[in-house]
Amino acid sequence: MEQPKNTNRRQFIGNATALGALGIAGFSQILHSCKPGGKPAELGLAPFLDRAPDGEPLRAGVIGCGGRGTGAAINFLNTGNDLSIIAVADVFQDRIDSCRKRIKEEKGVEIDDANCFVGFDAYKRLLETDVNYIIIATPPYFRPEQFQAAVEARMHVFMEKPVAVDPVGARMIIAASKQAEAAGLCVVTGTQRRHARDYTEVFKQVRYGAIGDIVSANVYWNSGKLWHRDPQPKRTEMENMLRDWVNWTWLSGDHIVEQHIHNIDVINWFAGKFPVEAVGVGSRQRRVSGDCYDNFFIDFVYDSNIHMNSMCRQINDCANSVSENLRGTEGYTNCSNTIWNTDGSLKYEFPYPINEEGEEDRTALMNPYDQEHIDLVTAIRTGKQIVQAEETAKSNLCAIMGRTAAYTGRKVTWEEMMSSDLKLGPKVIEMGEVDMEYIVPKSGSDPLAKV
Repeated sequence: MEQPKNTNRRQFIGNATALGALGIAGFSQILHSCKPGGKPAELGLAPFLDRAPDGEPLRAGVIGCGGRGTGAAINFLNTGNDLSIIAVADVFQDRIDSCRKRIKEEKGVEIDDANCFVGFDAYKRLLETDVNYIIIATPPYFRPEQFQAAVEARMHVFMEKPVAVDPVGARMIIAASKQAEAAGLCVVTGTQRRHARDYTEVFKQVRYGAIGDIVSANVYWNSGKLWHRDPQPKRTEMENMLRDWVNWTWLSGDHIVEQHIHNIDVINWFAGKFPVEAVGVGSRQRRVSGDCYDNFFIDFVYDSNIHMNSMCRQINDCANSVSENLRGTEGYTNCSNTIWNTDGSLKYEFPYPINEEGEEDRTALMNPYDQEHIDLVTAIRTGKQIVQAEETAKSNLCAIMGRTAAYTGRKVTWEEMMSSDLKLGPKVIEMGEVDMEYIVPKSGSDPLAKV
């Protein structure tokens, strides 16, 4: 890799590397204690590897065989030696078929018919096979129960984010995460930025004081419409919902939870804390299916009256941004690769690899989707435990807090979320009619209503 040409940047990297060598302790990416003044006693970061070390064979089962579950299976197989996918489970047979086909075509791995399970209880049957590594990528509503079952079966787990759609589910994840930690299991969640080399380097600089004390943050996931599936008359109501899951709050958590959690989690990670309250707005303007909003704006408040303004939108033909911005008393950063002084001059820039044309090649960095599994497999094989589920569940709960603030128009507190008995979804999960009301929330009161 070519050395950075900016002298200040090179000096800053050297100083940070010397400090970083003192902060590496095991594979847990969870931030532990901080000394007075904001200097971290331990960042809990492991060195990045390009490939997991050899070790015990890992036999994975995939629960949820859609695009992300299949992609995660490929990422896992990219990680190292003695890795296999031996079982799959999904509610729909066509999802299983497409998953098996892609895994065979791209990785040459065939999955036995006997280890392919269909139905809402398919994950239970998968856990009874000879698997020891579980990939959970079902719609988020189902993840708490499936994660708990995997932990009780003593499985290492990769679980996509978000990990829950409601406070009951988030607390279920936290409890199961503690069980996993006590049992010596390893768990990684789909928060790719925590496994990205550029983000992680900037994280270290910020925790070592590069921008001073944090004073504010702005995060965005403003993009076009994601996708939807029109209901088909021959399908049951439940099947139509499941195939269009990203547009239903009980299945996805709404897009502030399902997607924007990434950006919210970055600030929680960098700050080493979670918001204590939130006020927000949102609306539904363009969505064509489901009951989700298509825009949110949330003012999250941390202790010491530090505010994070959060904006997310899924509407075509609008100004877009997927980013995080953090400002401190001595500088500011985009969290992903650059830090500036308060006057706008460059303080640090991540040294990306240089290609043959002498230009930065950001694609040459390890794909963080692969890195997640490299880190997990490495942790399992080295015995240096990593358990990310609780941290992710808390960021998940922050997003739910923001959603609740927008849906209701009220100020919502962290304590309220931690004690809330809100549980979304129908009482009975089965193919057929769904026993639920689908009402798009409207905050505040009707000004024309009689008092």
